[in-house]
Amino acid sequence: MSKRRAWLLGVVTLILIALLLACSSTYNSSSDGLLVIGSQGSALLQSFSFSLASGRVAQITNTVQDTADLTCQLPGFPYWMILDPSGTHAYVIMRGTSQCPGPTDITVFDVNGDGTLSDKGTTYSLNTATVGVCLSGSSGQPTMEPDVAVLPVYMAMDSAGQYLFVADSATNDSNGNAVPGAISVFSVSNGTLTEVTGSPFTVPVSCNVPPNNLTTLAVSPTVFPPIVNGVLNAVCSNNTPPTAEYLYVADSTLTGMIWEFSVDTSTGALGPPPDFGSPPSFQAGQVPSGIAVDPCNRFVYVSNQGTSNSISAFSICNGGASQSSSCPPASVLPNGDGSLRAITGSPFSNIGSANFPGQIVVDAYGNFVYVLNGTNNISPFRISTVSGSITPLTPSPVAAGSGATAMALRSDDSWLFVSNFIAATVSQYSMSPSTGSLVGVPSIQTDNYPYGLAVK
Repeated sequence: MSKRRAWLLGVVTLILIALLLACSSTYNSSSDGLLVIGSQGSALLQSFSFSLASGRVAQITNTVQDTADLTCQLPGFPYWMILDPSGTHAYVIMRGTSQCPGPTDITVFDVNGDGTLSDKGTTYSLNTATVGVCLSGSSGQPTMEPDVAVLPVYMAMDSAGQYLFVADSATNDSNGNAVPGAISVFSVSNGTLTEVTGSPFTVPVSCNVPPNNLTTLAVSPTVFPPIVNGVLNAVCSNNTPPTAEYLYVADSTLTGMIWEFSVDTSTGALGPPPDFGSPPSFQAGQVPSGIAVDPCNRFVYVSNQGTSNSISAFSICNGGASQSSSCPPASVLPNGDGSLRAITGSPFSNIGSANFPGQIVVDAYGNFVYVLNGTNNISPFRISTVSGSITPLTPSPVAAGSGATAMALRSDDSWLFVSNFIAATVSQYSMSPSTGSLVGVPSIQTDNYPYGLAVK
């Protein structure tokens, strides 16, 4: 080989190495975000880094090529997923199936500094419930049935990272009787879960209505959003956050009720709010399927998947200036009782071709609401900081992919992601913190059937 050819070969090799390094999947927490996705195709988790500046995505673990022929890498399918406020642990509802046998539980994964994930080696089963069951054909009082297995479908964590709340949907007992849903609560300590005393908790049961189907929930904040770089902040960032904490649970039946619980911040136990003998309920629309609490503890938003195709909006009786005049006066309850009052104009209609609204999120600074629709698009709204009413943003709705299932918004209001179960992609959007507008960038190819996702 001539010296010239050897020199050219060396140059080409160096260029190829440089290109490989440029395309590497390194994760730098100071300049990159981290996206974690649960795949039901190969039953595994994938992680991606993305540039906070450009959104450019790089695979960290489990590339599509690596997983093409894999099945059941985890004992069951990953369903809903969240990260704790520090972003150091991922909490995943795992569900065993005939394709991937395994228990139904919650599995905790460590999120490592390089963006990879590792199983802590511990899974957490959920306590059985004692619930009121209406026997077939009965319209009388429910029969209390012990040791009923619960079916977790959704999770939320409080802003302090202290408790994990799990919505358990309606199921059937061994005799085929409909069993109402419940709420499981775990205390959290550095990724370790302990189910609190009394969990799971239930709502009042009536045999005159369909069984309570508790499918989604949201918890009020006890930590307010920080001021970022001295500029980006919420209207409450300089305020003292509340010490009282409330949990709101959507009953996804035609009755469309939202149940309220008071959270004991010392133990995590649920109970009725002040001056209520049992957990109260508040009327939303038919089949409420998503619920979110404003991070400043002012408003609650509920997506109604039934015929109304709407978003219900409530103000929270919090003892502050934003609460309704019909709330208990602050002189009586300085911190309010967490009860809800419908905002003038509620429910608000969904947008254009958007239909079957599901998951709903409020941005980290309480300015915008985003609703994920069964029509594979997103409805964005602006929140009135005074009244809590919502108005559509332009353009609306914003297209997602086929089988849009779950949505996650980064806490600095920079990027929003949607998992597309049928398309095997994740839609990615750049978000403007000042306007709330979403601009789509090329979607991310994933393993088959992506479901839950979380972003750091």
